[in-house]
Amino acid sequence: MAISDISMPSFAAVRPGRELRVGRAFLPRHVHAAAYAAVVLAGSYEECGNHGRFRVRAGDVLLHEAFDAHLDRISPQGATILNLELPIVPMAFAAGRVSDVDAIARAAERDSLAAVDMLLAQLRTISPLVEDWPDVLAKEIVRDQSCRLDRWSQGHGLAPETISRGFGRVFGTTAASFRAEARARRAFEQIVRTNAPLVDIAANSGFADQAHMTRAVRALTGAPANSWRSRSISFKSIAEESRLLAE
Repeated sequence: MAISDISMPSFAAVRPGRELRVGRAFLPRHVHAAAYAAVVLAGSYEECGNHGRFRVRAGDVLLHEAFDAHLDRISPQGATILNLELPIVPMAFAAGRVSDVDAIARAAERDSLAAVDMLLAQLRTISPLVEDWPDVLAKEIVRDQSCRLDRWSQGHGLAPETISRGFGRVFGTTAASFRAEARARRAFEQIVRTNAPLVDIAANSGFADQAHMTRAVRALTGAPANSWRSRSISFKSIAEESRLLAE
């Protein structure tokens, strides 16, 4: 299969190096094909993504897996961020804090790989915010991709319409779409990390069948599930094509 034959989703480019975000800016929900770390050098902002909601400041780091989706609300004072490309393996956690952010920034000016090594050595995990029911629901969906939204809303005394509108205001997508992405991402991780049969991955990830999973993985990554195990197409080539399309 040729890369040009793939119908690619719309991916946002990741610009390695320093990035300045102006105060009170809002970046709508978007997807990056490449895995990267956003190291906060100054200022602060709020990010709502696949792993929940985080409010970060200087010294905090947001870890983005490949095909991660999130939105950003920048604080009034703005933010300066250092973007570092990461290996394409899923992370054990989504955010952390480092002890010497200035040293990482200096290292990045000379050698980005050395800066990544320093960052990973310093990282200490931080947990997502749990301040309101959308945070609680996001946490539950991350834990259980088969979460029944109707039962969850009933158990928390919320109307389905309230769930749809309220979750969307925080995360920029409906709870149902958030759950569908979480399920597709879980399947994708198993596809690229294990040799399990695709039909078994589909069943274990909560899909009706392998065809259902294939459609979901294509919607997430731009390529069907079996392509990720084909020698004719690689993660690197898809991510590179996605980066070029985003520019």
